[in-house]
Amino acid sequence: MIKSGETLGQVKRHISDMREKPVEVTVNLGRNKFLVYAGRLMGVYPALFTVTPFDKDFRGKTSYSYSEYMCGKVKVKVTKESG
Repeated sequence: MIKSGETLGQVKRHISDMREKPVEVTVNLGRNKFLVYAGRLMGVYPALFTVTPFDKDFRGKTSYSYSEYMCGKVKVKVTKESG
């Protein structure tokens, strides 16, 4: 179920505004499990966006669809420079 009150176009603009900025990504893995990591939002594409983690040994998923963001499965927020 879509939780966001934003349209797809608004979400794409919001994500595009975060491009090249340091972000904190929170991924809901289900069953009260969450993955949180810091990185830089690098790629913004028509169907998805990508985050490059600051931790070089990170082995998780780094590309997300806009629907995952709209449904609340993925949360992205801009943070201060680190890494």
